[in-house]
Amino acid sequence: MTRVAVVGGGLAGVSAALRLADRGLAVTLLESRARLGGVAGSFRRGELDVDTGQHVFLRCCTAYRGFLDRVGAAEDVTLQERLDIPVLAPDAPPARLRRSGLPAPLHLAGALLRYRHLPPFARLSLARAALALGRVDRESADDRSFGEWLAAHGQDARAVDVLWDVVGIATLNARAGDASLALAATVFQVGLLAEAAAGDIGWARVPLGAIHDEAATRALRAAGVEVRRSAKAGTPERTEHGWRVPVAAEEETVVDRIVCAVPPGAAERLLPPGAVPFGVGWAERLGSTPIVNVHVVYDRPVLTGPFAAGVDSPVQWVFDRTAQSGAAAVYGPRAQYLAVSLSAADDLVGLPAQELRDRFLPALAALLPAAREATVLESFVTREPHATFRGAPGQAALRPGPRSGCRGLYLAGAWTDTGWPATMEGAVRSGEAAAEALLVDRAVAPMGAAA
Repeated sequence: MTRVAVVGGGLAGVSAALRLADRGLAVTLLESRARLGGVAGSFRRGELDVDTGQHVFLRCCTAYRGFLDRVGAAEDVTLQERLDIPVLAPDAPPARLRRSGLPAPLHLAGALLRYRHLPPFARLSLARAALALGRVDRESADDRSFGEWLAAHGQDARAVDVLWDVVGIATLNARAGDASLALAATVFQVGLLAEAAAGDIGWARVPLGAIHDEAATRALRAAGVEVRRSAKAGTPERTEHGWRVPVAAEEETVVDRIVCAVPPGAAERLLPPGAVPFGVGWAERLGSTPIVNVHVVYDRPVLTGPFAAGVDSPVQWVFDRTAQSGAAAVYGPRAQYLAVSLSAADDLVGLPAQELRDRFLPALAALLPAAREATVLESFVTREPHATFRGAPGQAALRPGPRSGCRGLYLAGAWTDTGWPATMEGAVRSGEAAAEALLVDRAVAPMGAAA
């Protein structure tokens, strides 16, 4: 039986391990942390369950939705019947980006024409730009920034701030001026323009760890995968017939093939020479972008609905995490726990927690009138300094495919060449692509010959 080590227990590694185990391979999953899920996980803060980030998915995220089915967690998420995003601004009536029942691309026409955060003459140009974006050739668009393209299609700074970045910054972890046009076109074409229902938003009804750690672990073990947490792998070494993976000072795992599913910086440190063909320092050139979350618990409900976007405000998105976190049991039945998610947070990630609280608590009160009379029971900050790869123009040239330059060694992670930005969907797709490449190569060159 072919033995495989999967290094990394995020969504990419778990997806690869499940696919390989389902095909009858003997799989060992090595994860350096005490939990699975990577940056899409959760942890306990006292009696509170806190997600490491506010992760949503779209109806078009078929790979991630398949992952949910595979680990038995499809009932732990909810999916909108129809795309509906409340967009809030200080001292202004809310707007809604809600699709109609018309076929794409007409399903968004009404929402754009009624979008109150832009004057009527500017709304007409939104529709024209959206149609043009649907025709962008993603294969040839990576060297151009999304912001440059928007400016060339009549979108001024106001339109970018209150419309395009509302969607783009959350999915690309980059502002329009810093984002690859190819990645932006993927998000908007696949998620919003190709099919009317594609952009309907889904989210977890439980802590992310209940899905990406607990349910994933059950599925892995049921499939026969050996799951080893707190197992930090060293640089793999070739042997005559396979690979030796050092795990601890006096411990090793010997396998026929390896899937490396760790972030870019860790991959560059871990992989043997020649595995990635971009030269020394490729991970730094690809870059990373932080995400910051400001968590606030109020003594009463202040946000209606599961989430809202903010404009004319430092608040980008705010999510109600009361039920998922168990906040009622900690703070009382009327308490509401909100998480403000701040993507592309280069200017925020290094600030002291108190400075972030001083900035975002008044900003929440400006968006949510009920928060002005509410009492803040607790607030805290979490940070992911290297949450995603940097989806800048030219990023495609630094994203390898699933086959490394070393035979028998495969690459997975949302940063690999999936064509998607750094999303849960991209991570799952990468793990499945690495597994499929391994299976194809195994069929062509059996164990030992290809190791």
